[in-house]
Amino acid sequence: MGGPVFRPRDLASRMAARRRSSSGPDGYLRETFTLPRQEARARARDFFARFPKAGYMSAVESWRELPDGAIEFTMRRLRSAD
Repeated sequence: MGGPVFRPRDLASRMAARRRSSSGPDGYLRETFTLPRQEARARARDFFARFPKAGYMSAVESWRELPDGAIEFTMRRLRSAD
């Protein structure tokens, strides 16, 4: 059983890198932001205004509240509406 040993922080680092990548194999573009709560809401609203859900399948893919109260969230959308 001499395989590699993975620590939880290794998994967390891989997941964070995947979230930061601009385009995944599924065809979605992703942007990750870390902002104070009110600015995060405004940024999400702006994102949906620029890339409507109906045309780009836009969504908040994930979000979490950080210990300092800031919100880290990832928005995703299709590359184009064609």
